[in-house]
Amino acid sequence: MILCLQEQFAPHHICFGCGPSNPRGLRIRSFVEGDVLVADWTPEEHHQAFPGMVNGGILGALLDCHSNWCAAYALMVARGEASPPCTVTADFHVKLRRPTPLGSLHLSAKPASIEGDRVIVEATVEAGGKVTATCLGTFVAVREGHPAFHRW
Repeated sequence: MILCLQEQFAPHHICFGCGPSNPRGLRIRSFVEGDVLVADWTPEEHHQAFPGMVNGGILGALLDCHSNWCAAYALMVARGEASPPCTVTADFHVKLRRPTPLGSLHLSAKPASIEGDRVIVEATVEAGGKVTATCLGTFVAVREGHPAFHRW
């Protein structure tokens, strides 16, 4: 069985977007595919903004968490470490390109640059082969003393 990054490195994480231990969360599962991090996720009826379309805030949460894992994994690889550092979102900018219909969604994220403890990530959501949302974000590895340090 192939584990996603969340299950492999943070099985007890409670984050609403990506925590495997949050039974009421989105529980996205991010997988490494070459130099890109991918996830497939299917919204439920209660994720709608209006009939048949996914709420923009849900899309933002998906992009935020998936991009954050992309950053953590990129830092782990760049540093040659065995596990990813805990990272947090410094900023993220979501563009909702078109309405996102209910149904299978495909997320893709890749690091655009790494500078010290900061990673800039580019990410997309696709539905039916069309990009419906994009994200550009900055994610930072935190140090001891930060509330998110050792959160997973």
